[in-house]
Amino acid sequence: MPTLTLNGQSVDFEGRPTILQVALDQGVELPHYCYHEGLSIVASCRICLAEVAAPNPRNENKVELMPKLVPTCQTPASDGMVVYTKSPKAIANQKAVMEFLLINHPLDCPVCDQAGECHLQDYSYQYGRAQSRFEEDKIKNATKDIGPHVKLYADRCIMCSRCVRFTREVTGTGEIGVFGRGSAEEIDIFPGKPLDNELSGNVVDICPVGALLDKDFLFTQRVWFLKQTPSIDGLTASGDNIGIHHNQGRVYRVKPRRNLDVNQWWISDEIRYGWQFVHSEARLHEPKRMQLGTPETTTWQNAYDQARDGLKQAVKDNGDGVIALVASPMHACEEAYLLGKLARGLDAKALLAVGPIPTEGQDKTFPGRYTVRAEKCPNARGVRRALEHVGDGVLAFDDCVATLAQKSSKIKAVIITGNYPSAWTTKDLAAGLRNKFVIAIDTLPNDVTARADVLLPAATWVEKAGTFENADGRLQSFEQAIPPIEFTRAEGQIALDLAAACGLAHGQTYNAASVRDDMGGPFTTDVHHPDQHDVRTPDMQYVEL
Repeated sequence: MPTLTLNGQSVDFEGRPTILQVALDQGVELPHYCYHEGLSIVASCRICLAEVAAPNPRNENKVELMPKLVPTCQTPASDGMVVYTKSPKAIANQKAVMEFLLINHPLDCPVCDQAGECHLQDYSYQYGRAQSRFEEDKIKNATKDIGPHVKLYADRCIMCSRCVRFTREVTGTGEIGVFGRGSAEEIDIFPGKPLDNELSGNVVDICPVGALLDKDFLFTQRVWFLKQTPSIDGLTASGDNIGIHHNQGRVYRVKPRRNLDVNQWWISDEIRYGWQFVHSEARLHEPKRMQLGTPETTTWQNAYDQARDGLKQAVKDNGDGVIALVASPMHACEEAYLLGKLARGLDAKALLAVGPIPTEGQDKTFPGRYTVRAEKCPNARGVRRALEHVGDGVLAFDDCVATLAQKSSKIKAVIITGNYPSAWTTKDLAAGLRNKFVIAIDTLPNDVTARADVLLPAATWVEKAGTFENADGRLQSFEQAIPPIEFTRAEGQIALDLAAACGLAHGQTYNAASVRDDMGGPFTTDVHHPDQHDVRTPDMQYVEL
C-alpha cells in the first residue's frame, strides 16, 4: 500500500486521492475553502498550500522538495511523498491568504447568521493575524434576494465559487455566475434568472462563510444553541439522511447528512422546508370522542375505553373479519407492526391495508445524480412489509376503499391513521366509513377526523423514533428529535396503549429498537443506523450563578 509522510506521521492511502483528501480521511485538519468533495476542484482559495517533497524519477527517485508551495486539494498523493503543512512557508501563506480575504470582509460576526459555524471565523482564529494592517476603506456591496429561499450578502463572499460549481455541476441550472474582475469581482444571478431550482437551499450549506443565507432561518436562532438529531426524510420516498436542528422542543431548520449511498451531500427544498406543519397551529393536540353527534374533548383514558368498547362490540356482534386497519405510509415500520398486531389480536381476519400513497409527476434526476422522488410519503414499502409480518393479504388503499364501500362488506369498525402534511382524504373513503365505528389517529384536521367516533392525536416523525424504507428498499432508522407537542402521542405508543386497554398486552412504553427485535428478520439485520458522530449537542457552556 502506498504511503506518504504528513507532518512527520506516516499515512497509508489507497487509489489516487489528493493530499488534502488523504489528510481529511486521517482526521488531520488542513484549512480549505474552495474544495468540496462533491464538486470539481479549482484550487482558487490557496489557503491549503503546503510544502511538498516527492521522489524525482529523473534523479534516481531521490526525495526532492518542490520549488514552490503546491495546492494540496489538487495535487495527487504519491508513494514516498513528504508533506509539510506547518512549515514556516506554509504558515506564512495561510496568514497571508487570511489577511487578503479579510481586507474587504465586514466585521459583522455578531449579527451574521453564519457565526458559530463559519470557516472564515474559525480559520481567522487558527491561521490569521491578531490584527489588521488594512487602513483603506472596505468595498461595500448590496444585500440581495437571489431566490425564494436564499439571500446574498455579497460583501461577505470570499469567491470560493462553490455555489457557482453547484448550480453548474449538480443541478445543471447555472443560475449563479462570477461577474467583474479584481476587487470588483462578485457572485450574482444572471438577469431575470433567480435561484429557484429544487435544490437551491444546498448553496447555503456549502457556503463556507455568511454570504448565502437561508431566508427561512435568518435571525431565528443562534447555531450554538441548537442540538442536532440524526433523522430520515419524513416527507418523500427518497430516504435522504437529514439532521433535525432544534432547541427547547422546537425545530428551527433541517440540514442534509452526508450519505454517499443515498443522498450524497444534498437534500431537496421540499425536504428542507416541508417540516413546518410540525408546529402548525392547526395541529390536533387533544383526544376527542363523538357525543351526540359532536366531537368533544376527553381524556386519553376515556378515549381508549370508548375505542375498546367499539372494537370489541363490533367483533362480539358480527364475528371475525369486521375490523379494518388502514395504516398510513407516513409513519414508521414499528408502528405499523404494532397497529397490525392490535387489529389481528382483536380480529383474526381483520383487513389490513396501506393508506393512500401521494405522488406528484415523475422522479427527476439531476446531472449530479441526486433524485427528487415523485412519491410523497416516506414509508409505503416499509408499512406494507411490517403489516405482512403480521399477516397475509395486505390491500392497497383503493382496494380497501372499494371493500369498505361494498354493501355486502362485513367491516363494522375501522382504525385509520393519517399523519400527512396536507389533505389526503377522499370522497370515496368518507362514503366507505359511513355507519362504521371509526378510530382516527392523525396530526391535522380533515374529513375523517371530523366524523371519527374516537380521535387520537398523533406525533409527527420528528417527535418519535422508528424506521423508514425508501424507494430503493433501504431500511434506515431515525431518532426522536423533540418531545411530542402537548397531549399527542406516537402511533406506536397509541397501539400499545390500545392493546393494553383491550387486554391483549400489559402497558408498555414504545421503544422502536425493542419492536424491531420483536419483528426480527430484516428489521434486525438490514436496518442502517446513523453514525454516532451525527449526534451533536451545543458546545456552549453554561455556568450556574
